[in-house]
Amino acid sequence: MFALSTMALSSKTGASTPVLPGTSHDAHLESVIPRRLLWAIDAATMVVAFLVAHALSPMVQRALMPGGWLHVGWIDRIVALPVAPTAGVYRPVADVVSALGFLVPGTILAMQALGGYRPVERQSRTRLVLSTFFAPLVALSGFTLLVFTLHSTWWSRTLVYSYTVLTFAGLFGYRAVLRAYKRRRLARGRYARAVAFVGAPMEVDKLVAKLQAPEFEASYQLVGFFGLSRSTAPVSHLMFPHLGHVSSLPSALVHNPIDLVVVIQPEDGSPWLPDVLRACDYFKVSVQIIPAALLTMAPALVDLRVPLHGDPLALPSVILTPSRIDSDSLFLKRLIDGVVSLALLIALSPLFLIIAVAIKLTTPKLPVFYRWRVIGYKGRPFDGFKFTTMVADAEAQREDLLHLNEMQGPVFKIKEDPRVTPLGRFLRKHSLNELPQLWSVLKGDMSLVGPRPVFPHELAGYELWQKRKLSIRPGITCLWQVRGRNQISSFDDWVRMDLEYIDNWSLWLDFRILARTAWAVVAGTGS
Repeated sequence: MFALSTMALSSKTGASTPVLPGTSHDAHLESVIPRRLLWAIDAATMVVAFLVAHALSPMVQRALMPGGWLHVGWIDRIVALPVAPTAGVYRPVADVVSALGFLVPGTILAMQALGGYRPVERQSRTRLVLSTFFAPLVALSGFTLLVFTLHSTWWSRTLVYSYTVLTFAGLFGYRAVLRAYKRRRLARGRYARAVAFVGAPMEVDKLVAKLQAPEFEASYQLVGFFGLSRSTAPVSHLMFPHLGHVSSLPSALVHNPIDLVVVIQPEDGSPWLPDVLRACDYFKVSVQIIPAALLTMAPALVDLRVPLHGDPLALPSVILTPSRIDSDSLFLKRLIDGVVSLALLIALSPLFLIIAVAIKLTTPKLPVFYRWRVIGYKGRPFDGFKFTTMVADAEAQREDLLHLNEMQGPVFKIKEDPRVTPLGRFLRKHSLNELPQLWSVLKGDMSLVGPRPVFPHELAGYELWQKRKLSIRPGITCLWQVRGRNQISSFDDWVRMDLEYIDNWSLWLDFRILARTAWAVVAGTGS
């Protein structure tokens, strides 16, 4: 048994932690586009369509009238165009843009009713065409009824019809591109969730047989299972690793990329289940609990069906997820990371060049960039970069300087580190050596705000409760940087600040930390 109380979490973990295959970063989050963001994109598309339609309608009307290159006789009877264009037919856009107050929400509501906001990669082409065609048409019908009721005679049919056609083209066009892109990534397993199982081998084997069907291969990456018996005998019929006893689950959750724990609850009781739930709750990992009896009976049931449509497994189960796993704010955090890091990399490229030249002029034998291998989100290793600020044999000198370490715990930190070059001291003082980490933010290995990445040798000395800092994406700056990092000597205090950030995270907190970090860079209060 394992208990995740504060006392129990202080125990050390050994080197026998199983190593699981890697998966993509935040696979489930990356595959989910918040509905409210799609609403905003659709609204922007309709506004642009209306402005373009207003600008083009006079030319379209002339082309449709007798003698025009688009003229067809029966159109006159349907659209009832005037004999000749007259001055003032098209009002200024400010006079007619109010129509969007009806057309935009009407289209969005119709799109919702037609299923147009389901994950686009899982929609058929037929649904994509029908939803984007009929949603603007439904809104147009309602608007036409409103105009007729109000006896309004000055609306241009060409404007309204042109807007509807352009709206359909816009809504369908960007969805078709997005669908093709996401389906390619889905086929390559980029959105696959790393799944670990807890249960008896026979029940796990039954469930794995279902998951190995082609329709599930792109959604799940099977990484192994935790058994209920402490027997070390090999389980030959299972085609994926036996990760050990269920008691080793907590350490595995932070040393390995596991997005979902599927628990098969045996019929004879499960006294270990509360500990599994506490572990997954502490490290922010989703849990799906499937009763073994229902797993066996489900295929034999004739009329009873699972009413849950969001679960691809379609099995009777209880699903528990971290509160922010599908958060719109979390998606926006990643979007902001990507946009801001790209903009800063472009804007600061001259500064990058100046620093690179300065490093080569002052220390010709040192590389411009220091490549560091660190551990990030849920134990995923990645290569990051900083500007070089230390001498070439800095790692070799580390052992001789351990007695000068000013940080209590597994982290090594000296305020006046003799290994730092003169230029390096200036770069560190203004945190300029951190700028290349923007590339890691753009790639998705890091965030602008989050706990500091962990060196592998540091992680080996972490206590289990401290490893919870790996439950979110690491960042360039966080609370400890803006609360006087040079005055913090206790590693436990440092981790508590990281956990405080994790437990109280919001976009507003990120903005406040970034603002204070910008001031620290200007003031030169870095290490």
